[in-house]
Amino acid sequence: MAPDSRRDAAFDAARMYYAEGHTMESIAGSLRVSRSTVSRMLRDAREAGLVQITLHPPGQPRLEELRRRIAHRYGVRTVVVQAAPGDGEHERLQTVAGAAAEQVEDMLEPGMTIGLAWGTTIAALVSSLRPRPVPGLRIVQLNGAINTEGSGLTYVSTVLARAASLWDGTVHHFPVPAFFDYAATREAMWRERSVRRVLEVQRQCTLAVFSVGAFDAVVPSHVYTNNYLTGEDRRSLRADGAVGDVCTVFLRADGTYRDVALNARGSGPDPAQLARIPRRLLVAAGTRKALPLRAALRAGVATDLVLDAVTAQSLLSLS
Repeated sequence: MAPDSRRDAAFDAARMYYAEGHTMESIAGSLRVSRSTVSRMLRDAREAGLVQITLHPPGQPRLEELRRRIAHRYGVRTVVVQAAPGDGEHERLQTVAGAAAEQVEDMLEPGMTIGLAWGTTIAALVSSLRPRPVPGLRIVQLNGAINTEGSGLTYVSTVLARAASLWDGTVHHFPVPAFFDYAATREAMWRERSVRRVLEVQRQCTLAVFSVGAFDAVVPSHVYTNNYLTGEDRRSLRADGAVGDVCTVFLRADGTYRDVALNARGSGPDPAQLARIPRRLLVAAGTRKALPLRAALRAGVATDLVLDAVTAQSLLSLS
């Protein structure tokens, strides 16, 4: 049988099976072929693109409603993903990280500068990335990572190095503490040429990728569990009404941040600085992140958001 004739026959079999609901036996009788031949024709139709099968999970309408409500309320492009029934927060984090990795891959363009803020969620995102060389790509660390033990820089360097290897990009590290002991020290460091060079690369970002930190998340936010904050720091944050952070800049529930005392010693970009970056992807998973997530959205830090359905529902349930 000629190739065109085989395609026509495969299309006829697919039409009868998928569109008209005939069984393989009845199709075999109509076409005067065996049932196994019909099965092969249906396979050929799928492989040739004559048939495209789309699955709609049972929760899809609910996901769309959550997406629409969040996008309308906060003015962000939103992706809501459905985790498997019974998944805990660790599993939901991996699902969200995988979806966010796909979003990042779609946003990448040759010659762009992308800023990454380190943390548990972004580490999971980077682990979900697929190799895709991007000519001229630069990756810059958005906030300092060194803690009192000096271990933070190794942690973030490993995450950034993996992203660079997958994208064939170059990395610009930000080798300063996550939090300085004194605000005056940060002011002095910000005048150093080596630091100013990194800050300039940050200002050239066209895409920033970050998460939101919560004090009591089930999957712990890295900054709260690795000796970055002292007891006095935590007491100060509670006194100032902070509910979480974005890029190690602490926010109140209403999205304000300027007079939170610890922010004077932080190294990350504040919401006003983030807002100068054209695309800003915020990735969040975990019901206890709903309150700081709302604060982050109220502060206007994001243009794009990826989260799971449970976290989305928790966010919308907040008054």
